[in-house]
Amino acid sequence: MEIIKIKETFPALNAQKVDQIHKIVNSTLKSKPRIQMTTKGPSRKQIIILMSNNNILKFMKESLFHIANINQALKNAKLEILVDFICSDMASITVVTNKIAIQSDLYIIENYIKKVDNTDIINVDTPGLP
Repeated sequence: MEIIKIKETFPALNAQKVDQIHKIVNSTLKSKPRIQMTTKGPSRKQIIILMSNNNILKFMKESLFHIANINQALKNAKLEILVDFICSDMASITVVTNKIAIQSDLYIIENYIKKVDNTDIINVDTPGLP
């Protein structure tokens, strides 16, 4: 849109406002950055830990606390992997990490989960990748 057309359409506007409108109209619109993630099936960044429903409920009540503690344990072991979040379903919890986990990562996460006070370790299986 040209400046003359803007001035004709809005005669009461001063020159500065007309210039601002001209810049807005002629500027390229930048879309907001969005995360685009598409996966088919489970990601290799997920660690699935089977456990009883009772253990899941107890563990998920303090999941933010557990994420921080697991990340600290991984950091103390000088590993570059971190837990992003934990989600649950009827038979397991899924630990989602920033990188693909290796066996030593699984071992540290398993030890932490088995040492949580309210966890019945008999009903916790070895973590595995999907």
